[in-house]
Amino acid sequence: MGIDLEKIKQRKVLLDSRGGGNSNQFWRPQDGDQSIRIVATADGDPFKDYYFHYNLGKNPGFLCPKKNYGDACPVCEYASSLYNQGTEDAQKAAKTLFARQRFFSPVLVRGEEAEGVRVWGYGKMAYEALINLVLNPEYGDITDAEEGTDLVLNYGKPPGTQFPQTKLQPRRRSSPLCQDGPDKCAELMESIPGFDDLFDRKTTEEIGTLLDAFLEGGDEENTEVTQYKKSDESSSDESSSVDKAFNELLS
Repeated sequence: MGIDLEKIKQRKVLLDSRGGGNSNQFWRPQDGDQSIRIVATADGDPFKDYYFHYNLGKNPGFLCPKKNYGDACPVCEYASSLYNQGTEDAQKAAKTLFARQRFFSPVLVRGEEAEGVRVWGYGKMAYEALINLVLNPEYGDITDAEEGTDLVLNYGKPPGTQFPQTKLQPRRRSSPLCQDGPDKCAELMESIPGFDDLFDRKTTEEIGTLLDAFLEGGDEENTEVTQYKKSDESSSDESSSVDKAFNELLS
């Protein structure tokens, strides 16, 4: 018998999702409707959250050691001291450095099953919608492999708005995770990326070095902290900046 190319392709998907092909681990929604399935995790909680620092020069973002692991964080300490100066400009600048919470779930994108299970990163509004959906007795465990529910995810800018929004609508009928039998389903479950390996964990010392270089002017990509933000900038501008940095982090 010859080589089964479909099985070899699946092995490639598994290889990429376990390391080396880091960008392949993440999925970003495109404008319009997409059908996805939140996939169950071994610990029973497919909704993960991490805190990141952005806007520190050219760094696209990194995990906050204090918020995530309880370790000392030079950026948190500096941002707090800056905020406590009490002036409007200082506080606006400090807010750009405060750790921001992002949420992540393993998803199977319908029509792209060959890509395996990937990680979808999203904000607080989508997170709240998902939690409310799971707690709704009409749907229950939407991740169940046999009787779970696919979700229609709509992503885009509604008319008259400046920033994209995510809307989630469950399908009317439950459906199995896999249509091709238990073996295929087992392969998909094996392709779930390990959350502990998704992001590089920097030490307190490494973050301190980054902060020192930034404050000394060694990185000119973002001077908001040292020069403060203009007084007419809005909170929506800050959110846009965070979303842009988050997208760069996943690139």
